[in-house]
Amino acid sequence: MNQLRKVWRYIRIILFSTANREFLVFLFFLALSGTFWLSLTLNDVYEKEFAVPFAVTDIPKNAVLTSNDVDTVKITIRDKGIFLLSYYYGDKLKRISVNFRNYMRNNGTGLVSQQEMQKLIYQRLLSSSKIISVKPERLEFTYNYGAKKRVPVRWSGRVIPEELYFISRVEYRPDSVTIYASDEKLDSINMVYTEPLNYANFRDTLNVSCHLAKMKGVKIMPDHIKIRFLTDVLTEERIEGIPIQGINLPEGKVIRTFPSKVAVGFVTGINTYRNLTPKDFTVVVDYNEIKQNPTEKCRVQLKVVPHGISHAKLEINFVDYLIESE
Repeated sequence: MNQLRKVWRYIRIILFSTANREFLVFLFFLALSGTFWLSLTLNDVYEKEFAVPFAVTDIPKNAVLTSNDVDTVKITIRDKGIFLLSYYYGDKLKRISVNFRNYMRNNGTGLVSQQEMQKLIYQRLLSSSKIISVKPERLEFTYNYGAKKRVPVRWSGRVIPEELYFISRVEYRPDSVTIYASDEKLDSINMVYTEPLNYANFRDTLNVSCHLAKMKGVKIMPDHIKIRFLTDVLTEERIEGIPIQGINLPEGKVIRTFPSKVAVGFVTGINTYRNLTPKDFTVVVDYNEIKQNPTEKCRVQLKVVPHGISHAKLEINFVDYLIESE
């Protein structure tokens, strides 16, 4: 107890010393003048722009809103500073509801005019406040009664691994989404893309969570997906022993080539190369081409190349041949 009294006595001596007493008086008058200045300032008239969310509500269960359910309207209000401050920190302009049934039209759209927006806003304002401007001039929303379609998803943007690496496979989760829109839009949309991605200089598997690009008048469910970019190391390889097949042969005819098998050179990933066999490639000679232009040698064509292969090229392009009857 005595210790507390000593501490209090020490604090009182410090606070009420001559120098500190003058400083406390200075702080008092500074606070008083600040309060006076603030009251005068808040009593002046200003114009302030507010971003006000307008939300479409009371949507029927059989209707689907295909546009944004919340749009932001920029409103400039003139009033005393103290009232503008209350709008800024209060809840009056945090969210304004637009009743779906009051503004829907029979053609799958809804319209809230500038006058209607001002009317809804004035219901939240004090009588002294005046709306100077409202942007945009109107709000529109679109809807349908359940018309939908399932479409695949693809990524867009810039995704580039390190040098000597490449993207060997892309996995989407989910790989398709449901879109709701007008019949005309549903017919024209065959794919949905992500928002532009920007990733570079990676070598391991890249996992990305991203939103899908918005389209006017289209609702996408879900509106975000996960993507895995699997990488591999580029290598230049070749496969031998690919059999040459004859195509477009008339019944009873057989074509024999010399040699009967060829090799293909290509660029691919190491993991892809390990799983390749000659059966994954298709090499042909075309009887119709030989018939139209008979020569001593016929042209060999690489018809089928497995996924993940690039710059595939036959090591020989012409072979000797013999057409026989079965």
